[in-house]
Amino acid sequence: MKFMTPFLMAVVPAVLTAQSQVAESQVPSGAARPATTEVMVILTAKQGVTRQQIMAVMPNEIRATVKLYLDGKIRQWYSRGDGKGVVFLLNAKTEDEARAVMEALPLAKEQLMDHDYIAVGPLMPLMALIGPGAQR
Repeated sequence: MKFMTPFLMAVVPAVLTAQSQVAESQVPSGAARPATTEVMVILTAKQGVTRQQIMAVMPNEIRATVKLYLDGKIRQWYSRGDGKGVVFLLNAKTEDEARAVMEALPLAKEQLMDHDYIAVGPLMPLMALIGPGAQR
């Protein structure tokens, strides 16, 4: 087990680089693709939006996001390290499903935030660790 961490640290970056260089059209049909288990949503204030505009809506935004968390829609939430917004990990299987959740929030209704959606799932190179013919 103590060799697993150095192995992953050495292999995963190379595999990820190779994986990112393969165009979507080059992936053979039927090839294993990661299942989307969550959608990461990165929120930033739109150009020209002031802090005061955001803060005026923030009490309603906080209540709505807490409700989504308690309902299991938001799995995790973070402040961006640069102070320019937040990052949510949503319990969603598609970007459209995540978009529907986010567009219902007060800041989105006021059109104050930009949203970037990134579908995420299991790290596919880990399949190599459990051997050929591994079943999902």
